[in-house]
Amino acid sequence: MKVAFNVLDRQFMMHKEEYEAKALEVLRSGWYILGKEVEAFETEFAKYLGSRHCVGLASGLDAIVLAFRALDIKAGDEVIVAGNAYIACVMGISMNNAVPVFCEPDEYYNIDASKIESLITSKTKAILAVHLYGQPCDMKSIKQICDKHKLYLVEDCAQSHGSTYDGIMTGRFSDIGCFSFYPSKNLGAFGDAGAIVTDNSELADKIRVLRNYGSEKRYYNEVVGYNSRLDELQAGLLKVKLKYLDELNKERIDIAKRYLSEVDNPKIILPKILDKAMPIWHLFVVRVKDRAEFMSYLNECNIGSVIHYPIPPHLSQAYEYLGYKEGDYPITESYANEVVSLPIYNGMTKEEVDYAIKYLNKY
Repeated sequence: MKVAFNVLDRQFMMHKEEYEAKALEVLRSGWYILGKEVEAFETEFAKYLGSRHCVGLASGLDAIVLAFRALDIKAGDEVIVAGNAYIACVMGISMNNAVPVFCEPDEYYNIDASKIESLITSKTKAILAVHLYGQPCDMKSIKQICDKHKLYLVEDCAQSHGSTYDGIMTGRFSDIGCFSFYPSKNLGAFGDAGAIVTDNSELADKIRVLRNYGSEKRYYNEVVGYNSRLDELQAGLLKVKLKYLDELNKERIDIAKRYLSEVDNPKIILPKILDKAMPIWHLFVVRVKDRAEFMSYLNECNIGSVIHYPIPPHLSQAYEYLGYKEGDYPITESYANEVVSLPIYNGMTKEEVDYAIKYLNKY
């Protein structure tokens, strides 16, 4: 048997007729940018999360960039972010000329709330809480810190569509929640797409202007903006998938439960779940000490695996200018050297899960 790391077309095949009908409907409509499909998806996604506003954008990175732009984060301002976050999170900060300040992750692979306050300075303006792998951060503690120090709170929910902390959807705790709909996400489009959600009408309006060349009325440009518009085709397809998101998430949760209860190998460190958190398992990430040997073994067993992410942002070439060196963030670096993502996707069969568990236990 061969178990791929991910197989996107199986999810498509579950509701093939609906996707194809919607695609044809949009193509035949003659309207492809900022139309009724975008408005409908924005309304339905906001309702799903319990948020007042959703603004569709071109990508998850744009969501973070525009969120900090709307909050007036600028040159010299500091934003605290987990050291092991995907580099796009950091780019969303630095593309506003602000300074990313890295915080070590906790045992759940998210920003360690107990370490945040020691990093706050007079220049700190915001915290970016990244719900990595679909596991919610400790939002109660982070929100208390932001309230205490009068900091903005932004959530990166690129991997946490539908996950909750204490019964509340991720994206709802902050000034602005940022989403990616990259095809591999739990709520994935069929190309690049993203969005922000917020309860603040002023921020939503600012981002609507920013996404469209800084213009609310065509050819009347209020600010220097961006071209970051969720297109009609992606919005329509996302609207179809949103109807099935809870069902799709449950399928991943069920696979993760099997891994957690049936993988029994002291060489493999399984993920933990934060109290009050309900992860939706965008990724199922384990740790092993000898990763190269482990991944070679999986390859020999025809089991796919991926590293998310091998180079932490502070050691990347892109952020050499910050002056960090190896050893500055030992927990972050340890995770980067040990994490391995195992197969978990919609349409994964019982036999494939059985096979993966069998050979994980044999390692």
